[in-house]
Amino acid sequence: MTSVITGDIIKSRGENPEVWLAPLKEALTKTGINKKYWEIFRGDSFQIEIENYSKAFYIAIYIKACIKIVKGLDVRMAIGIGNKTFEGTKISESNGDAFQFSGDTLENLKKEKTNLKIKSPFSYLNEELNLYFKLVLIPMNNWTTNSAEIIKIVLENHGALQSEIAQIIGVSQDAVSKRLKRAHFNEIMEVNRMYNKKVSQLEK
Repeated sequence: MTSVITGDIIKSRGENPEVWLAPLKEALTKTGINKKYWEIFRGDSFQIEIENYSKAFYIAIYIKACIKIVKGLDVRMAIGIGNKTFEGTKISESNGDAFQFSGDTLENLKKEKTNLKIKSPFSYLNEELNLYFKLVLIPMNNWTTNSAEIIKIVLENHGALQSEIAQIIGVSQDAVSKRLKRAHFNEIMEVNRMYNKKVSQLEK
């Protein structure tokens, strides 16, 4: 099995594309995933395949942080977990359940007016994880640019001490601590650990 995130930028129309295109390209590049497995298309849409599907939610958090650094912008994403039956020369040419689940779910997100959802072949997993996502979106959708920036930097510097993050940003360690608390970083990482626990059971 594999995982696919299909997404689009919210409120991109009317904006200069470079406003969100640069941070989106940076986000997809810094995931460390080969460019063969991600693509930006139709101007404000993108798709990325994450073979290690236990990392899909973590990468979704990172992409959201990168986009929300731009004031007024947000991103809508659908995670699909399933089989890959065909690999094309570009990700948009690949096919399988993971791709179909992700694409179809993104279309439903627009109608449901929510920003993150997952679909897999397992209804019990979908129901539980989507409840967690619904709750964790409450703080994530309300990140300020400062909150998004601190999340982005912490995820890029995994394992770094708050004092080291403070040096990168040029603020005090206390300021870093307060920003992480306002962004609900610990709670979001708890959901990520639960996501990992649940999807890791699919491999057994």
